[in-house]
Amino acid sequence: MSRNTYFISDLHLGAKYMSDPLERERRVCRFLDSIKDNAAELYLLGDILDYWYEYKYVVPRGYIRFLGKLAELSDAGVKLTWVTGNHDVWLFDYLRDQLNLTVLNGHTVIETQGKRILIAHGDDVGVQPTMYRFTRWCFYNKVCQWLYAAIHPRWTYPIATGWSNENRTHRNPEEQKVISETAANRLIDFSREYYTSHPEVEAFIYGHLHIARMCDRDATGLPPVIFLGEWISQCTYAVLDPEGRFSLLRYEE
Repeated sequence: MSRNTYFISDLHLGAKYMSDPLERERRVCRFLDSIKDNAAELYLLGDILDYWYEYKYVVPRGYIRFLGKLAELSDAGVKLTWVTGNHDVWLFDYLRDQLNLTVLNGHTVIETQGKRILIAHGDDVGVQPTMYRFTRWCFYNKVCQWLYAAIHPRWTYPIATGWSNENRTHRNPEEQKVISETAANRLIDFSREYYTSHPEVEAFIYGHLHIARMCDRDATGLPPVIFLGEWISQCTYAVLDPEGRFSLLRYEE
């Protein structure tokens, strides 16, 4: 039986600003149950967890239902790939080994269902503010990671989750919309520049912006450009079927 490829991003599981985070995790698990029997591959395009840091011998508490569901999919033969986002930067070897998944950093061209697709969380491409680029460099720098790991989690956890909460709640919706649309245009510009030198790419798929949108060639002059949305309020995801057709859908129960 032919199976689909699924793309999802920005679940932000465990976020302090969400109401009833346990029910939100359960809803994601119900979605994963719904695709288990017809999924060949699942791509997780970053910010799946609102905060994650793998120490050498311990990992953060929580996410038990979600991680168990990923293990179930992996055991059933679904290929799992996790692209790190700006909230789940510090995926090292624990989930990779326990769940038999592939961890990718940055934008990558993949091939699935016979199509070549550029996938990225979206925070690493195009022109970024200087301070953001510096912060991202710190997050990925091995020395900075080592220094961070030396601090007890009782201090790092509230700092990281508090920072996330502040970033998500201090802007009003209209301001956030302007920022997201500006970033969407930046990603389309990057896609256009990339496509000029890599015309074999047949689609671009991004997370990060919390915008759910599929732009066709008439709008951009490009193959499909898909923004995956988020699971705070939209619960959206993309599907590529065996015939090579893309869909952007909302999970409804």
